[in-house]
Amino acid sequence: MIKCSTADAEEPTSQHSTTHFWIHSIDTTVTTTSPNTTDDDELQLSRYVVGIDLGTTNCALCFIDSEDESATIQNFRVSQWVDIGQREQRETLPSFHYELTASETDGGHRLPWQTEPTKFSVGVLARDAGQRHPGRRSASAKSWLSHDGVDRTADLLPWHGDADVQCLSPVEASSRYLRHLRSAWNHEHPEHPLEQQDVVITLPASFDEVARELTVSAAKKAGLPRVYLIEEPQAAFYAWIDRQGDDWQSKVQPGQLILVCDIGGGTTDLTLIRVRAAGDEGSQIQFHRVAVGAHLILGGDNLDLAVAKLAESKIADQTLSPSQWDRLVQVSRSVKETMLSDNRPDTYTINLPAEGSKLVGGSLQIELTAEEIDGVLLDGFFPDVALTDAAASGESGFQEFGLPYAADPAVTRHLAEFLHTHRRTGLDENDARNEREADRPDMVLFNGGVMAAPAVGRRIVDSLSRWFAVGDETWKPDVLESPRLDLAVARGAAYYAMVRRGRGIRIAANLGHSYYMQVETDPPRGICLIPGSAEAGQRFRADSHPLKLQIGSPIQFPLWVSSTRLADSVGELIDIDRKEASPLPPICTALVMGKKRQNAEINVVIESELSEIGTVGLYCVDAETGKRWRLEFDIRSTLETDRDAHEGIGEAAGIVDSETVAECAGAIESVFGEPIPDQPIGKPARLVKQLQSITEMHRDKWPPSLLREQWQILFDHNQGRHKSPQHESRWLNLVGYCLRPGYGVAVDDWRVASVWKAVHSKLAFSAPASRTESMIMWRRIAGGLTAGQQVQLADPWLKELRTQKWQLAPHEATEVWRLAGALERLTSSDKVDLGRAAIDAVGKRKNEKIRSALLWAIGRIGSRQPIYGPLNATVPAGDAAAWCERLIDFDCQNPGEEIDSKMMLAIVQLARKTGDRFRDLPTETRERAIEHLVDRGAPKHNIELLRKGGKLETEEAATIFGDSLPLGIRLER
Repeated sequence: MIKCSTADAEEPTSQHSTTHFWIHSIDTTVTTTSPNTTDDDELQLSRYVVGIDLGTTNCALCFIDSEDESATIQNFRVSQWVDIGQREQRETLPSFHYELTASETDGGHRLPWQTEPTKFSVGVLARDAGQRHPGRRSASAKSWLSHDGVDRTADLLPWHGDADVQCLSPVEASSRYLRHLRSAWNHEHPEHPLEQQDVVITLPASFDEVARELTVSAAKKAGLPRVYLIEEPQAAFYAWIDRQGDDWQSKVQPGQLILVCDIGGGTTDLTLIRVRAAGDEGSQIQFHRVAVGAHLILGGDNLDLAVAKLAESKIADQTLSPSQWDRLVQVSRSVKETMLSDNRPDTYTINLPAEGSKLVGGSLQIELTAEEIDGVLLDGFFPDVALTDAAASGESGFQEFGLPYAADPAVTRHLAEFLHTHRRTGLDENDARNEREADRPDMVLFNGGVMAAPAVGRRIVDSLSRWFAVGDETWKPDVLESPRLDLAVARGAAYYAMVRRGRGIRIAANLGHSYYMQVETDPPRGICLIPGSAEAGQRFRADSHPLKLQIGSPIQFPLWVSSTRLADSVGELIDIDRKEASPLPPICTALVMGKKRQNAEINVVIESELSEIGTVGLYCVDAETGKRWRLEFDIRSTLETDRDAHEGIGEAAGIVDSETVAECAGAIESVFGEPIPDQPIGKPARLVKQLQSITEMHRDKWPPSLLREQWQILFDHNQGRHKSPQHESRWLNLVGYCLRPGYGVAVDDWRVASVWKAVHSKLAFSAPASRTESMIMWRRIAGGLTAGQQVQLADPWLKELRTQKWQLAPHEATEVWRLAGALERLTSSDKVDLGRAAIDAVGKRKNEKIRSALLWAIGRIGSRQPIYGPLNATVPAGDAAAWCERLIDFDCQNPGEEIDSKMMLAIVQLARKTGDRFRDLPTETRERAIEHLVDRGAPKHNIELLRKGGKLETEEAATIFGDSLPLGIRLER
């Protein structure tokens, strides 16, 4: 528990006035020096400084030879395969990864620096070959690095790839691009390997802290241990400064505001830079980065998807298959580039190969006009909006590739909201210009692949003019020249590497975001840890409000970030408003003193730093001894299993008074604790009724706060389950019930990990009741288990279930199948095996007693929308469609009221519409399922889930989960 006290208020003491912080992993003391930082003197030894643009669509590498007095930035031409058997050097390396087919590797596929042939390729060949075999190509790894709804270290690319393709994590894919650049460089510069040079890597200014850390991890995996980070808009501006030579000061003057609008293949980044006088006389000027926009997965990929949607809409009575859709999206990139150019044709004809029986002579021809393209791309993504317009929130209409695309596709609306919020940020009080002129951006620098289209640049300039022109003036911002958008960021990164050595013009780039740690919940309040004015290398100590922390217990540090509250000072206590701040993944840990876990309360302060490589470091410091603990972002805590916990949904369902909790503790201790003289010994079979009597509510009504309190008491008396088989089965039953669904309340990951360590393979009794209750417990808390733990649970049963040769009593087989269905983190291939076995078993007479469990498992295993599992582990649509057809056939042939509800819900889960054609069943199968459900009299909402999609109702969610749900906890993302 952490408590915050203020100077003008007493330290809160009740449960209602303090915030509980929790954790799921032990974190020991670490050094404060980042492993990626090196001594500046050592950096001077590298001959070259290198800038790398790790882009969504293309990578580039530029460098400066420090022995060259002119410090000229040079482009490195990257050797790569451009076709099978054809190698060339290109100025960019396309950010695509492709696994070769068997025929493509026949002649040996290796580059000059490789000693053995490889089975994959990155670059031009990967990009182009992926158009022929889209299921073998991974793309947009950079966008996936910033996706907080998946495990970014999990092997999930290519998204819905071919079955024989080895999947990669976004981190691994990024590291392979960097490794290729490193190898190509080292081949050309063997005496000055890249890993020994000063390397700067670019990333979006809006990347969250986890994405930044993962970028560094990708560099390490690629063999680049010494890297620095720079935000892409800054790098683009550094490239502009470099192009001006000695004339740069004549192009700008104090008081001016510069907008950097960076729209790349995957993201949109907005940055404001103010020009200020340097010194009292104002003879010199400085650049100050004063504002950064929110993270937007909105860029060229979205435009490609929009063109593809337009093209598909012109195909009469036909929905494209996933493979056709993939090809159409690839072609749409060329359509976009051609039709947004100044010398565009009036129409563009797309030729799309047919599939199946229409393969010969059945290709599709789709004609798009220039006016249609303008309507979709210019009016759709760059419409005329007012400066006061705010971007819409919600869910994007693009679901095809699993990425959380921005809900509002209108870039100009995001730009308007950004400028309306920040147009006065960083304004110097001495600026003599009138308020209207001081608010508007005097200059705009475009960057990113989308801005290569002149029509897009004109739209944005026209919007700025309309928003900020005074009266009837024909004002427009000056557009700063950027002739090589594909190389600007890498060139700017190389320039920045020299700036770090004291050569060149430095942008005074403050952080542009303020960071807070939440310390109170009602109302939510937080302490400012790092101000928006922070610059690289600065350290901060938030000691104005005392904090108390429990050593040896799990704790959580909920973190928030704001791009609008830039004036808050370190240690300031502020009210958290979701309109001004967004939650970050909470830091979860348990602090220990030395080797012993002391349970003591200490006074602490939070120290923070903005490292030289561009990442945030947080430390918890004992106020008396100075002992420091580094607080690490937990990548897994970005998943959906912890996001609700961060928002406190579970806790919001209610807190039970301490007297009632104490009575519950006494009842539990009377069953599982040591006997106390003159005190009655509780009986396991009566414990639940006793607890319901104490709380005066049915156990289904126990709020999460009480459930987790009872879990703690049960876990503290773990040894009590060893008294008898009855004790163990009751203990397992209650532990699973009190911890269900394994997430939703802060510290649940730690609780689940504790149960795993104490129970897995450690049952006290071999009685059937213990085995059955353990399976029920694991099913109930499966959402909190890791993928590895789920595999360990499934392995003992997989072979038997696949072969249908299980030697289990019906009641045990029922729980085995229900457990298998709940393990959503199993691989897609394992799920397919289980689903096929279950669907074969449904129709056999010998399995009548477990048919309901089989149907429940089939629905969970083949669900189009997992409850908690990663989307990349979803069963392929083809398998789910086959299962759905077989269930409909079986239900038509064997109607039975007893299993109708289970059958209907299984069909709903298999055929539910998501908007992602890779997950959705073929239209004909879904239509048949709708017709069958209508005939069966299924509830209206069930049918609506198949027709339009949507969220589960409470009763549906509970049935799919397989148990009642704790109050206030949601299952779906």
